[in-house]
Amino acid sequence: MKQTLLDKVNIFLLKKSFTIKNLTRTCFDILARKDEQILLIKVLEDANSISRQFAQEMISVASYINASHLIVAEKAGNKLEDNVVYSRFEIYTLNLNTFINCINNKFPFIKRGHAGLTASLAGKKLKEKREELGYSLNALSKRIGVSARMITKYENENSKVTINRALKLCNLFGHEVFNEVNIFGLQENSDSRTEAVAPKTCGIFDDARKSTVFDISKKYIQLGFDATETKKTPFDIIAKKDKELILTEVSDNVNPQMESLSKLLEADNLVIFKKKKPKNIPSLTRKEFMDFEEANDLVKFLKGF
Repeated sequence: MKQTLLDKVNIFLLKKSFTIKNLTRTCFDILARKDEQILLIKVLEDANSISRQFAQEMISVASYINASHLIVAEKAGNKLEDNVVYSRFEIYTLNLNTFINCINNKFPFIKRGHAGLTASLAGKKLKEKREELGYSLNALSKRIGVSARMITKYENENSKVTINRALKLCNLFGHEVFNEVNIFGLQENSDSRTEAVAPKTCGIFDDARKSTVFDISKKYIQLGFDATETKKTPFDIIAKKDKELILTEVSDNVNPQMESLSKLLEADNLVIFKKKKPKNIPSLTRKEFMDFEEANDLVKFLKGF
C-alpha cells in the first residue's frame, strides 16, 4: 500500500516538473524541488505510525533547507477525508487527493484538530459578503444558529468555527469567507528549530563516533553556523550559515545518496573520516576540521575542492 502511494506521489510530482529524490530508511521518503520550492514528504499508509523522533527530525531538516514538510497518507487510524488537513506531531497530514489539489493551488479550509473539524473565518471577507448580499446581523445569526454578537465577533476576528457552521456559511457566501490552509507554510504554534535541536543520544553509535559527531556539531556552532546532529538522514550533521549549507558525514564509507541529494539542495558535502579518505569529495580528519578558526576558511576549502 505504501509503495503504491509513494509511486503515485512521485509520478504526480514529476508531471508537475519537480525534480525528485527518493530515500530509504530516513525520516522523509521524498525530497522534491521545483525552482525555489522544496518539499520533504513522508509517505505512509497510516500517519499514526510515524514516531515523534522521526517527525521532529523531519521538521528540523526542513527548517535548515527552507522546505515544506508534509505527511501524505491513506489514513490516521481512520481514512483521511478529501480536502481536510490533519496534523501529526505538528506536521501537516493529508491524503493524496488533497495533496494534488494543494500543488495545483487549490487549498482546503477545513482542519481536524482536538476540537474536531473546524474552519478559520476571514472576518473582513465575511462582513463584505454579508453586506453585499443584504444580510443583517440578526438575519445571519438566525441562519447560522448563533447570536448577532457572535457574528460581530466572527467579523472582527479570524475565528474558528465548527464544521456545521462552516458549511452553513459556505452555502451562503462560498469558500471565499474562509482562510485557506497553506500546507506549504509553517504550522501555527510550531517552533521547529528550537524543538528539533535537542541533543540526541543513540545507542547505535559507538562511543567514539558519537563523540566525534557531537564535537563537530559543536565546532560548527563555534564557527558561527546553526548546526544539529541527525540520525534518520543520509548525513550526520546539517549546518547552515547565511546561504551556505553543509551536509556532513562522519564515516569512512560515503553514502551513495549524498551526491544527488546535495546537488538538489545546492549544498556542500563534507566527510570526516577516521582511517580511509574518501575520493572525489571534500574530506578531512577530525583534527583538520577542528583546526579551522574561521567559517570563511572552511567555506573556501569546500568551494575550492
